[in-house]
Amino acid sequence: MLLLFSITWGPVSGWWTLGCLGLGIIFAMVLYSQPTNINKKASYLLAALRALTVAVITLLLLSPMLKSVTSRPEKPLVLVVMDNSSSIQLFKPAGFDPVKFVDRLGNLKSQLGADYDVREFNFAADLKQGLSKTFNGKQTDIERAFHGLYSRFANQNIGAVVVATDGIYNKGADPQYIARNLKTNIYTIALGDTIPKRDLLIANVNYNKTAFLGNDFEVEVLAEAYQSKGENMRMAVTEDGNLVDNKTVGITANSFRQSIPLKLHADKKGIHKFTFSLQPVKNEISTANNTETVYVEVLDAKQKILILYNSPHPDITAIKHSLENNRNYEVKATQLNNFETATLSTYNVVILYQLPAQGVAMPLSIQMQLTSLKTPTWYIVGAQSNLQQLNSVQKLVQISPSRPDMQEVFAIPKADFSAFTLSDSTRRELLLLPPLYAPFGSYNTSATQTVLLKQRISSVETTYPLLAFGDEVGQRIAVLTAEGLWKWRLAEFETQGNTHSVDELMSQSVQYLTASDNHNRFRVYPARNVFNEGDDAIINAELYNDALALVNTPDVKIELKSKAGKTYSFLLSRNGQSYQLNAGALPAGEYSYTANTKLSDKTLIANGQFAIKALNAETRQSAANYQMLYQLAKENGGQMLMPSAIDQLAALIRKNDNIKTVVYDDKSFRDLVDEKWVFVLIIGLISLEWFLRKRAGEV
Repeated sequence: MLLLFSITWGPVSGWWTLGCLGLGIIFAMVLYSQPTNINKKASYLLAALRALTVAVITLLLLSPMLKSVTSRPEKPLVLVVMDNSSSIQLFKPAGFDPVKFVDRLGNLKSQLGADYDVREFNFAADLKQGLSKTFNGKQTDIERAFHGLYSRFANQNIGAVVVATDGIYNKGADPQYIARNLKTNIYTIALGDTIPKRDLLIANVNYNKTAFLGNDFEVEVLAEAYQSKGENMRMAVTEDGNLVDNKTVGITANSFRQSIPLKLHADKKGIHKFTFSLQPVKNEISTANNTETVYVEVLDAKQKILILYNSPHPDITAIKHSLENNRNYEVKATQLNNFETATLSTYNVVILYQLPAQGVAMPLSIQMQLTSLKTPTWYIVGAQSNLQQLNSVQKLVQISPSRPDMQEVFAIPKADFSAFTLSDSTRRELLLLPPLYAPFGSYNTSATQTVLLKQRISSVETTYPLLAFGDEVGQRIAVLTAEGLWKWRLAEFETQGNTHSVDELMSQSVQYLTASDNHNRFRVYPARNVFNEGDDAIINAELYNDALALVNTPDVKIELKSKAGKTYSFLLSRNGQSYQLNAGALPAGEYSYTANTKLSDKTLIANGQFAIKALNAETRQSAANYQMLYQLAKENGGQMLMPSAIDQLAALIRKNDNIKTVVYDDKSFRDLVDEKWVFVLIIGLISLEWFLRKRAGEV
């Protein structure tokens, strides 16, 4: 690090220094030209001291600045990223040892020496620090790995990224797009094998996660076979371990794909495990991908949802379509003047779209029934809403309009929201969606509310609620303070090709509202009925007192029991006015739970079940994707290497003229008058002159 100093004058010319020095000389000549007892040599010295003192003081009146320049060299970063997913170990070519390869890759740091800053990472579904030899990742997300590098090292001197992988990714988007954001040289090391092996596998299962008691439901199994022409593909289907169906398909080509439709019957309520298994053939490379398991929840009735509105709006259709994607919901949209109030009790949730509305009196009987029946109600606010009446029928969110205009608001998910769980992808997508339109004014919320989405107005993140939930004397309430949901569905479909995030938000919101429909005093329910392997298993609990108000004073204990008989005991944490348990990542399988608590000398017990679905995405593709690795390296100034050529990597990086140390100059300015050493210099000059004059008897 090199540090340089200089004086800069700003708008004043540096030639004024000579004027300051001349003024000091004139002052000294006038003072010391008179006859004194001081000898000639001493008189010259004193005159020089006085001239220098006056020159420095007058110089400070010109407000000069001290400029310092710090030169900071930054060595090029070499980011080494190793694929730690199970496919590396499962489909390794003959003679290749992944563990020894990791050791050779780790030697790159010593081979490059002190001129490079080498950082090591491994990835599967997420990016992690350091190299790993476990090869136990259940999913591969190369895009997320690149995104993690970009987040950590953006605007730094990234010289090269070295990625060792087989190019197979089963989560996230094509990594070639995010790789361009790194703006660096990318070297790929091609692991795995592109030669097709003899293999049968279940590539995918298309199914609905819910079915209804007594109904048939369809499942579509996509099966594949490689290098197995002339063999038969025999598939068995079991429900909770019992054989329910089987199919046999002849394999007519060495690269064979067949969609197998099945019709199954839902004859028992609850979560059921369906397993689809292909009988192995001789010399098959792997049988781990011959089996796929799915979980289907069988329900005995649909939840009936009513959308009540005054005037047509595209949001109504958008809401209806989002909710109807969940087969558990039966949705009906009705205009207010066509609605029969007597049928209100048949609905589990009522969505009041922009009701109460301006200029239209909502029948008092509707509001009275909603309150008396404690029907979960979702108010959606818009330009048609009568805000004064809205504030009177619910206390969750109070809106005080300052003018009749609507303003654009963006959604900001709150990190501490815990009433239910949205996936990380949905939370990220919500940040990117276009703005909704909310009333212009101020917003106040009650103490019992919990906010899922906040409003961002332009670039300002506010505390105003966009979507809030609460409980009013045992009746669950939700308030969405803006309209324009139809734009969200269109925008997500345009960018993602689906509307999964918006649908999940709507479905989870309604599921939370309907969760209190049975008014049990003690309710315990998982955030999802089926968790993916590796996800945290989250269980929520609610306890109501005699007034049906939420309380969380007593302790709540819960015991989880796997189908294999292993038990896990926990104490739920208090979360707001309710309870929550994060049981962490549990082994795959089916679990039952029993929770208990004590309220007013009464012991309350709640039971339920959920499942952890095993992930086998890594077994579904055995052939490495060298084409993607070649393109990735070619488009980013690097080169694709085979594992046997890894020792050439250090030399290739050294020869690349684009990978070099960068020197940054950091400039800073400060007023010279603020420097303490200048003050010390002036005091020192004056003191020395006074001492010499005192010694000569002139003071």
